[in-house]
Amino acid sequence: METQKTVTIKANTREDYHKQLIMLFLEEQHGTSEEWNYYDYYVETGKNGKRVYLHRPAHKNKGMDFEVRVEDYQFRYGKYGNVISTGNRPSHPEIWNDVKAKVIENPEDGEKLKDLITQVYNCEEPNDNVINSCRFTTGLPLDLLLYTIKWLFIEQDMTYWNQSGREMNYNGLMEIWE
Repeated sequence: METQKTVTIKANTREDYHKQLIMLFLEEQHGTSEEWNYYDYYVETGKNGKRVYLHRPAHKNKGMDFEVRVEDYQFRYGKYGNVISTGNRPSHPEIWNDVKAKVIENPEDGEKLKDLITQVYNCEEPNDNVINSCRFTTGLPLDLLLYTIKWLFIEQDMTYWNQSGREMNYNGLMEIWE
């Protein structure tokens, strides 16, 4: 069975995101040997109406894992250029390349982007006025990019809670400015 649900998850700390997601996932119905249950949780909506969502279960099958996906965007294609079902699931390098392209395109706004990513890393909502002041034409719209980064951070926190969590992805992003 496939379930799609729009949810609002807001928090100011990693711990609060962690708790809210666990509580959400505990509401899921168990599957059977004949029927698996799949869930898509729509968690953010960009200015263009496209949504970031969490798809469960993920391939790691660790119980609380999920995939971050972006509605109607393809980050990769199949062997013959065909659309694939997981093409809307961005990898960390694909997001890093998007950020790099933006920094190269507009270095001044690239500095603002660095600050916005740091705000997201610190569980703060990025400043809409700053987002609107940035002029990038490459890659994802800036608000969707930041939402995607936010949920990739949270995904890493869930998967590697007792380790570095979001830190490795953040450090990789910050290397762009070195």
